[in-house]
Amino acid sequence: MKCPVCKKDMVTQDFGGVSVDVCVNGCKSMWFEWQELIRLDEKSEGLGEALTKALNYPRVNDASRLPLKCPKCGIQMQAHKYKSAKEVNIDECYSCGGFFLDSGELSEIRENFMTEKERYEYCQKLLGGIPEYAEAKAGLQDRSAAVGSLTRIFAKSKIK
Repeated sequence: MKCPVCKKDMVTQDFGGVSVDVCVNGCKSMWFEWQELIRLDEKSEGLGEALTKALNYPRVNDASRLPLKCPKCGIQMQAHKYKSAKEVNIDECYSCGGFFLDSGELSEIRENFMTEKERYEYCQKLLGGIPEYAEAKAGLQDRSAAVGSLTRIFAKSKIK
């Protein structure tokens, strides 16, 4: 497999039961097949010399580069924040489900990993900054209060 950034051959390495393609002779980026990254995104996951080396690669990312092509499928990958680490952008192939990480991004994901509760709170914070969401939420609360009031009124009047 060729690295989509520097076009050098990627080498498959064992990160403690998870095989990851690493651009060891080039930019030090990594390719994770579908469901592999979630097995290494927390500090307590994975082991071995290859993983230790990969976690020590410095962060290198050219934010101005064009979108990358998937090294497996060849389609354009989509850049977005990693779901469990709000500060880290990754490239995902929406066809095969693979993830491409620049050097240093796996370490950043593990450093910024969020628990379920932290993810929920982060999502609420993001949604709170969207005026339309706040308006819709307020409207739902108003409707809920109105339904509650009507329910109490009908219950008291015993209308059947």
